[in-house]
Amino acid sequence: MPETPRVSVVIPTLNEAPNLPHVLGGLPRDVFEIIVVDGRSTDGTPEVARRERPDVRIIMQTGRGKGNALNCGFAAARGDVIVTLDADGSTDPSEISRFVRALEDGADFVKGSRFLVGGGTDDLTRFRRLGNAALNRTVNVLFGTSYTDLCYGYNAFWRDCLGSLDVDCDGFEVETLMTINASKANLRVAEVPSFERARIHGESHLHPLRDGRRVISTILRQRMSGTSTGGPRRSSRFRRRGGPPVAPTWDRAEEHG
Repeated sequence: MPETPRVSVVIPTLNEAPNLPHVLGGLPRDVFEIIVVDGRSTDGTPEVARRERPDVRIIMQTGRGKGNALNCGFAAARGDVIVTLDADGSTDPSEISRFVRALEDGADFVKGSRFLVGGGTDDLTRFRRLGNAALNRTVNVLFGTSYTDLCYGYNAFWRDCLGSLDVDCDGFEVETLMTINASKANLRVAEVPSFERARIHGESHLHPLRDGRRVISTILRQRMSGTSTGGPRRSSRFRRRGGPPVAPTWDRAEEHG
């Protein structure tokens, strides 16, 4: 029987105290560790996290922005699998098993998609939907991929793929960077359906125009930087035996020339 991978959940936070009880309360009890990376919140976010989950690990991020927060969390993670969750309640913790199952079925990196059958969103405005579609199409054309969703924060990957993802950005462009680098490194990328709920409390830290420009800059920079070498492959001890993969399609850079 294959072993069950240990799952590290990384949650970047900045003044998300009202939302954390919903997020942390929905996490499966069998996750290996929960890492809250805080951007020096002023509303007691770390204290709420400790109250809701005494086993939580609180990491103070070294800089600013979501990309920096995630990178800090990734560096601290000790599990076999890393899952990224948003702290505003938009990503559903009950879907974690879907992501992990796709990894066990052979994926190296798993992306949540709001636009696959079974996915959806209550949070995406028409303007952001159009922007995401345009950016997604651009990445597919430039990198020979076939993604259905680009700018979404629900992702999972094997920790030993972290070097191939090369997270070196600070802002909301981090998901785009990880997705592109996964393909450039010839990692096996899967998409699984995910439903994005509306933020529970507070206002989003995302600024569509500013962050959209950062995403475009990231896409162009990665296109000009060429390709990278292939990434690592998983040990068979985590592979499930039998049954079809959860992910409907695989996306590998080398298969698209």
